[in-house]
Amino acid sequence: MSETHCPICATALETIEVAPCYDCGHDPDELRQLAAGEHTYDEVEVLGARAVLCNFCQADFTSYDPTYFGRPLGTPVGRHMQLVRVIQDPRPAHDKFCPSCNRRLAFLQFVMQAR
Repeated sequence: MSETHCPICATALETIEVAPCYDCGHDPDELRQLAAGEHTYDEVEVLGARAVLCNFCQADFTSYDPTYFGRPLGTPVGRHMQLVRVIQDPRPAHDKFCPSCNRRLAFLQFVMQAR
């Protein structure tokens, strides 16, 4: 975790505790749901890049605006998601977080790869 600034907006990054999901893992409620065993987590390949997503974010992924990932408006995103592996025994970890983008670094790097 040597990055110091957001790859999207260049804001200084903070280090926080996160759940495994790249998309919502920065949310304190997701940490609670992780502790309660409410979500499952998988590593998936989507948009030409890999990400760890909880079962909720996998189901909701198609609602993203495709332009956020550098795709033309109207392009479906997430329809061709491929399972890479199931995350066994998911645990909290630490990651950098962008307070401007409101995203953890793992997700921001995923977005950059998808673009």
